[in-house]
Amino acid sequence: MAKEQKARYAAPMLRMLFPLLRGLLFSLPAETAHHLTLRSLALAPWLAGRRPEKYALPSIDVGGLAMGGPVGLAAGLDKDGIALDAWPRLGFGFVEVGTVTPRPQAGNPKPRLFRLKAERGIINRMGFNNAGVDALAARLRKHREHGKAVVPIGVNIGKNRDTPLESAHEDYGVCTRKVATLADYLVVNVSSPNTPGLRSLQDREPLQRILGAVRRNAPHLSVFLKLSPDLSEDALGDVIAVALENELTGLICTNTTLERPGTTGRLNQAGGLSGAPLTDIAAPKIRYVVEATRDRMAIIGVGGIDTVEKGVALLDAGVDAIQLYSGFIYGGPALLADLNREARRALAR
Repeated sequence: MAKEQKARYAAPMLRMLFPLLRGLLFSLPAETAHHLTLRSLALAPWLAGRRPEKYALPSIDVGGLAMGGPVGLAAGLDKDGIALDAWPRLGFGFVEVGTVTPRPQAGNPKPRLFRLKAERGIINRMGFNNAGVDALAARLRKHREHGKAVVPIGVNIGKNRDTPLESAHEDYGVCTRKVATLADYLVVNVSSPNTPGLRSLQDREPLQRILGAVRRNAPHLSVFLKLSPDLSEDALGDVIAVALENELTGLICTNTTLERPGTTGRLNQAGGLSGAPLTDIAAPKIRYVVEATRDRMAIIGVGGIDTVEKGVALLDAGVDAIQLYSGFIYGGPALLADLNREARRALAR
């Protein structure tokens, strides 16, 4: 069967076979299953379905960016962008890679990725493991030169673990400069709980320095800031003020949480919690940010979206688009397809 014919049936087949595939993958250690999935999609992207024409469906405007659909891939799932050709085939309307740092780094010691199957959650303390910004830039350049960039690609940037906090802005500036002509948008990540001290960079003074460095190195590029769900409303208000002062394109709400809502406590592991248990913390913070910004910037909702109803609820609350990571791990292509359909209906209301 020709590759094009295989692609025609791949997406429906993946939806039907996903429960079986998930069972097989869940029998492996979480990080092993993660890398196996990425390598498979990188080597055989047609398994994910036919590559769509650029914006085959009506595009979604998010802060002036024409997204290929309302549901994007969140950062962290494909840090180094090795499966860029597969994600649009699955139905993602935009793809965020990273977090990437100036220099390659191994991240935290293993094991560092854990499933909470009963709660449909994930705990990770990966620690920005990635091959470095130069490797990602080379991959993005090749992807674009081969005409495969059919949806917008965002790059989520951070600092190396051993970079002093007072020099963090230099790392963000380096990453920005290296991908400025290759990314459709940037995401400044100062909210991961897995790099010591990183969240302190959400304070006004260091955040101003970081955003200033990003703006100087890519003055015309769309820039988003990713927020922690563990910030108080007062702290969120301060961050929003800095974002507005720097004329950012938008905010991505939220990252993982250090809290443990809705979990049984069976898995006592340090790290950021994502997936269904995050909903009760993330959703109120997302609604607060939507109200506080009052259409002055774009808002992308992420965190705890593991059902169509949760995704639609955020869109009804005023976010411009949504992203998946943990929800996709548990719900697979069927959840993505259903979310795409209902999200478009919600945005059309």
